[in-house]
Amino acid sequence: MRGATHAKWAAGAVAVALAATACGGGSDSGGGGGEAGIVSSSWGDPQNPLEPANTNEVQGGKVLDMLFRGLKRYDPKTGEALDMVAEKIDTTDSQNFTITLKDGWKFSNDEPVTAQSFVDAWNYGADVRNKQNNSPFFSDIVGYADVHPTSGEPKAKTMSGLVVKDAKTFTVALKNKFSTWPETLGYQAFSPLPKAFFTDHAGWLNKPIGNGPYTVDSYTKGTGMQLRKWDTYPGPDKAQNGGVDLKVYTDNNTAYTDLISGNLDLVDDVPAQQLKNVKNDLGDRYINQPALIIQTLTFPLYDPQWSKEGMENVRRGISMAINRDEITKQIFRDTRTPAKDWTSPALGEKGGFSSTVCGDACVYDPAAAKKLITDAGGLPGGKVTLTSNVDTGSHRDWMDAVCNSINNALGEGPVCTVNPIGTFADFRNQQSSFKLTGPFRSGWQADYPLIQNFLQPLYYTGASSNYGKFSNPEFDKLVDEANQESDAAKAVAKFQDSEKILAAQMPSIPLWYQNGSAGYAERLSDVALNQFSVPVYDQIKVG
Repeated sequence: MRGATHAKWAAGAVAVALAATACGGGSDSGGGGGEAGIVSSSWGDPQNPLEPANTNEVQGGKVLDMLFRGLKRYDPKTGEALDMVAEKIDTTDSQNFTITLKDGWKFSNDEPVTAQSFVDAWNYGADVRNKQNNSPFFSDIVGYADVHPTSGEPKAKTMSGLVVKDAKTFTVALKNKFSTWPETLGYQAFSPLPKAFFTDHAGWLNKPIGNGPYTVDSYTKGTGMQLRKWDTYPGPDKAQNGGVDLKVYTDNNTAYTDLISGNLDLVDDVPAQQLKNVKNDLGDRYINQPALIIQTLTFPLYDPQWSKEGMENVRRGISMAINRDEITKQIFRDTRTPAKDWTSPALGEKGGFSSTVCGDACVYDPAAAKKLITDAGGLPGGKVTLTSNVDTGSHRDWMDAVCNSINNALGEGPVCTVNPIGTFADFRNQQSSFKLTGPFRSGWQADYPLIQNFLQPLYYTGASSNYGKFSNPEFDKLVDEANQESDAAKAVAKFQDSEKILAAQMPSIPLWYQNGSAGYAERLSDVALNQFSVPVYDQIKVG
């Protein structure tokens, strides 16, 4: 989304939270053969308090997905944004929207879900004083700058673009036309909040109250959370199990061992070290499917040696020197798929995925790579350095493999080297302060299943996650036109046109799409991952 930074600069998405933010062993609640009807699942401590507008990582997101239902909900199989609490969302100009709620929705404390529940939540999320990570998601709304100035105190407490008409109706005025804005409303930042969130905030944080199919029974930070089925949940997607026990692990290898030994029902991130065993261990209880995640190498175009005219051919040549097929097979054992565009196959062709837009630039051709680079004047300074954090995932392994591939293609010795940075935080600090002088790893997990979310935040001039500082007026123009296009298919086509500019300019190299993975116990059935690689907990059956 425009200005959004939630899209998890994935240091390995789930692996980051499991390895980096968890701070306990396992909980002492029963595992695979534990309490009847309860699913036990691996978890990592959420980075932030479980406020919808403050949660921008996978572990907290798992909980919010069970506790809340928003105006829209993304179909776990297709990713389509379906009306949930919304009865309808009307607009005549793709800029001013009237939102009408369905009857019968309530929070688990019996408070009705009203238009005010949404407007109060969105205003809270936008207010700079509340320091909510997801506040940029509200930046399209008129009046955002008044509650969230870039500096100084806010001029207002609420956004003028939000107006409650009655208990079931509110209007939203956007600063610009944004035809697919309603499709973004399945993202958790847009969840409603009960009055208790504001009147007893500390109490709510300790035991969150939502309007989803589960309620929080208990929560011990560093150990786990017990969620139980809300029997009188008014929504259509009632829980098919008695509850979910989320157990904190500091090491997903330990979680995997517990799964195999019958002490845990579900692991939703199979560790790389176990990929060679997982099919033998689990058989058809192992899930490996495309997710809305892509890994790229981004060029520092703020550095003149990488952005000068003609360097697009060098960037293209480097891409063609990378043997994606071999790397994804040998290192990732087919849990990654070689990239062919800048989005994700999980979008589907209708959603904008293209298997052809990158073309030859994403195909390994060492002879052509060497010629392109040589004809364009060679690598800047005769060398290229790849940078990534190496504290999680298999980043050092694949970076070494990429460099070996480039060095073999060019045949000029070790001209490609690796700059390993010890921690994700340090890497992000260097990346966001534009200090890197060579290509750097960029992991992107979408916030919602729209092609716009893969392109605009990363490549639009001045966008919040455009860390390579790519700028192209024609790209920006096409993105603006796509956002203003009222016909969804035409909007997708415009975004695809903008992506052709990326193929020509190569501001980043698409490497591979990351799959979601999970393994589960024999006593579970109907286990599935959604497009964000998160288990669809409410549909899991036990026994």
